[in-house]
Amino acid sequence: MKLFIGLDVSLAKAAICVLSEHGKIIREAEVASDPNALAQFAKGQPGNIAAIGLEAGPLSQRLHRGLAEAGLDAVLMETRQVKGALKAMPVKTDRRDAEGIARLLHLGWFRPVHCKSVSAQDIRALLSARKAVQQAVIALEMSLRGLLRNFGLKVGAISRDRFDARIRELICGNCLLEAGVGPMLSARASLRRELAGLEQQVRQLAKDDPVCRLLMTMPGVGAVVALTFKSAVDDPARFTSSKKVGPWAGLTPSRQQSGESDIIGGITKAGDIGLRRALCQAATVMLHRGRASWLRTWAARVAKRRGNKRAMVALARRIAVVLHRMWRDGANFRPDVAPPMA
Repeated sequence: MKLFIGLDVSLAKAAICVLSEHGKIIREAEVASDPNALAQFAKGQPGNIAAIGLEAGPLSQRLHRGLAEAGLDAVLMETRQVKGALKAMPVKTDRRDAEGIARLLHLGWFRPVHCKSVSAQDIRALLSARKAVQQAVIALEMSLRGLLRNFGLKVGAISRDRFDARIRELICGNCLLEAGVGPMLSARASLRRELAGLEQQVRQLAKDDPVCRLLMTMPGVGAVVALTFKSAVDDPARFTSSKKVGPWAGLTPSRQQSGESDIIGGITKAGDIGLRRALCQAATVMLHRGRASWLRTWAARVAKRRGNKRAMVALARRIAVVLHRMWRDGANFRPDVAPPMA
């Protein structure tokens, strides 16, 4: 008897539902969210495990890897599709979610998600840490500007290196402001030192990686964009065609068709939001400050015909496609020749 197991994972426990090949519930249980405990439970079931499904998320990568190492066929299921299917249930509990995931697995109505390698997750952790510290610095600066604005003190447009001196100049002579703002400036200085260290690690990591060095031969693609693309794609061979990278990154128009109604909307925004932002940043740099190339010329023609925003999105999508082709072929970016897109 074939069995299909659905897992609804939380931080402490995972709700489990075991379905037979005929869709009958064989067993429901709760097990600790640990790969060994889940593997032991699965192997103790009376039948052959056809597949184990769990929703893609922060906890699922480790569990998927542990189940695969135990010799079990584990599948990561796309979050957006699973949530859309589970919305049909009038009552939402962990037990019902596990049953819903098991039934999606049994019917085959799901889209599998690639489980990233350990090296890709390490890169993403470093990039996430850099982003978090960077956002903390920006939040502190905006808070300081807001505090001083209440007293009619305007910081104005100023470089980050002169920001501290400008703030101290404005609050000079006000003891209470100096007492309140001083610790914030000290925290900002400490965060900036840590951010500089993380930036150096990111640049060094990209410099030491042959794939990132290859990707950075394209104008507008720096260390952060190259590392983000490499960690998101992880394995270029999982795309049978480079043209599939654009839709996977959520950079293609959405479409809603029903009867005589056929609406083409904005981009789908599916997939990795961090990758999408990095590609849009690279497209903006290339479009406005990049070196001359066939790709920039193409984007300039699109901008003239459709506007800068659409051109930026179209260029971001094409950058993703070209970067994947470069990675597959092991070829540097050539500004004068467009690569064949297979």
